Amino acid sequence: MKAYELLYFVDPQATEEARAGATKRIDVAITENGGTIDNVEDWGKHKLAFEIDKLTEGDYTLIDFHADPTQIAELDRVLRINDAVKRHMVVRRSDRD
Repeated sequence: MKAYELLYFVDPQATEEARAGATKRIDVAITENGGTIDNVEDWGKHKLAFEIDKLTEGDYTLIDFHADPTQIAELDRVLRINDAVKRHMVVRRSDRD
């Protein structure tokens, strides 16, 4: 298993149910094939560098996890089809293996 970091943001006006649903779906995508979530940090609202989908702020969350590299494509697919997640980035962390 390799170490990864996922940073994503949702619309700050989204309901708590939508935010929790996105987090739950991400958790399932990571853990369904043996991945483990090491840490979840809620960074809160931050101003965006440029407007995205008419938003100037985003509610950020950082997830540190270990997963098989083949799972990353499925996680990326789940994040792309989730309407609550506006942008995301998965980064390989070789310093945490």
